[in-house]
Amino acid sequence: MTRQTPRCHWCGSDPIYVEYHDTEWGVPVVDDRALFEKLVLDGFQAGLSWITILRKRDAFRRAFRSFEPERIARFTERDVTRLLGDEGIVRSRAKIEGAIKNARSWLKVMDAGEGAFRDLLWQHVEHRTRVNRLRTASDFQAETDESRAMAKMLKKSGFTFCGPTICYAFMQAVGMVNDHVVTCFRHAECKKLARR
Repeated sequence: MTRQTPRCHWCGSDPIYVEYHDTEWGVPVVDDRALFEKLVLDGFQAGLSWITILRKRDAFRRAFRSFEPERIARFTERDVTRLLGDEGIVRSRAKIEGAIKNARSWLKVMDAGEGAFRDLLWQHVEHRTRVNRLRTASDFQAETDESRAMAKMLKKSGFTFCGPTICYAFMQAVGMVNDHVVTCFRHAECKKLARR
């Protein structure tokens, strides 16, 4: 009998989810473009399951020009129409327009000389990964004081689709917090990768 690798409950057995869990979720991200991509994708997830977004991620990357904020900020109504017709992505006008608005807000923040996007986001955890010691699914939180502060800051800066719950999912995904349960093999691995 083959012994299964212990993982967090949420990734189940879907190969795409397992790959994401095993290689990306909880790994610290400091690249500004990658952080922007993840924030936008988390916004598209609102009301949907993350596996839906993961299955469409390559199509999202093509449709949104590799998530380069400078390119997305120049999108016009013609691009919105193109995206609404793209069956490979989530075709929500509000979310598509929100992604464009977020790219424009990203540019304003960067032009204001407030530092790197990563610094603006990582400041909410004092630029260090918070390593939690979750034991069961019931230990997971939907939002925290830090995610509420991040959501407030982003909203004030003009971002949309980035409420406290979305921000916390984002923080988990980009390694601002290590929320792998302690019995998951990735908890220890991500702890070694944590920003200190």
